[in-house]
Amino acid sequence: MNVLLIGSGGREHALAWKINQSKKLQKLYIAPGNAGTSDFGENIALDVNNHNEVKHFVLQQSINMVVIGPEQPLVDGFVDFFHSDDSLKNIPVIGPVKAGAMLEGSKDFAKNFMQKYNIPTARYKSFSKDTVKEGKDFLATLKPPYVLKADGLAAGKGVIILDVLKEAQDTLDSMLGGKFGKAGDIVVIEEFLKGIEVSVFVITDGKSYKILPEAKDYKRIGEGDTGPNTGGMGAVSPVPFADEVFMNKVEDRIIKPTINGLKSENINYNGFIFIGLMNVNGNPYVIEYNVRMGDPETEVVIPRIKSDILELFESTTNQKLDDYKLEIESRCCTTVMLVSNGYPGDYKKGMQIMNLNKTRDSLIFHAGTKFEGNSIVTNGGRVIAVSSFGDTMQQALEKSYKNAECIAFNGKYYRKDIGFDLKE
Repeated sequence: MNVLLIGSGGREHALAWKINQSKKLQKLYIAPGNAGTSDFGENIALDVNNHNEVKHFVLQQSINMVVIGPEQPLVDGFVDFFHSDDSLKNIPVIGPVKAGAMLEGSKDFAKNFMQKYNIPTARYKSFSKDTVKEGKDFLATLKPPYVLKADGLAAGKGVIILDVLKEAQDTLDSMLGGKFGKAGDIVVIEEFLKGIEVSVFVITDGKSYKILPEAKDYKRIGEGDTGPNTGGMGAVSPVPFADEVFMNKVEDRIIKPTINGLKSENINYNGFIFIGLMNVNGNPYVIEYNVRMGDPETEVVIPRIKSDILELFESTTNQKLDDYKLEIESRCCTTVMLVSNGYPGDYKKGMQIMNLNKTRDSLIFHAGTKFEGNSIVTNGGRVIAVSSFGDTMQQALEKSYKNAECIAFNGKYYRKDIGFDLKE
């Protein structure tokens, strides 16, 4: 089959790598892709926001399936456009309709959904410019640290956690004052949950589902989980504390009511659900939903899927997931993210990346790269994810770190403590 994969990051490189292994694949196109994805398909300069341009390409190249990597096209109604067009409606798309994408597109919507379907989450309230005083008063009723979330999409930077009440109240002012643009028109303030995070991934056909390997990512820029949040500095899978007892709780208390809630809302959901959880004394609470795979979690989750991924996607689009046998690699997979100096703040692009051909025993997934002549250069804050297998987390990390050290570009930085808080 001919497949169009949308996106340009490490997540899409990992998906391209896996799709390329499928015996069902005839031709893979990636829009726009990066310097790494071009090893597994053809990068296409396609404006995914221009639905008519996408339509023309899909029909011209006889595309049989579309896989959407990032959240923005889903929140913008990409799938709805396909469903509403007579010439596209029979082409399956991996990704939810706009109504389903609201689970990520609106924190307020997601919290209301959880409340409605008795899905465990932190206590919260939502505020707008008109209710900023009430918001400050609500903050004063909470114990630090204080959690403030922009309602809409903010490129992974819309969650702010602060220890000082006055700073939290001032931050509420700035968020509602335009710090995150329209994404901050509503701000969700919620109770801080003390525990350890884990990401659980599900693929659903709208009726049934399969649970994919779980992962733990590391969001803070600094070692020991210090400094500002990033898009993710590394990840590990499996997660030692996510044992059978814990995952049974996740399935019964969170996954099943989420899928049933979507059905009750008559939301046509076909694709991934990424559930960000907090393990609070052995009990799972939802921090957030995402409606696509995470990054850099994808770079450890996808390598652990042994099954043919296009067969998995076909079972999803044909609503036959119930009958599908998903095979998972038992070994551990870890990834370490190499980032540009200054990230998540200002950073330079265009730094030449060297020694990619000298790495051994790791999967090298490009996150923010492009070709400049015959050279590969940096083109983002997060540049390269170095993923490795091992019989233990430590073995996998040793390989990832050896190759992280080998790869060179001006201003390279990476955390040297991925997995520090997990005991095998």
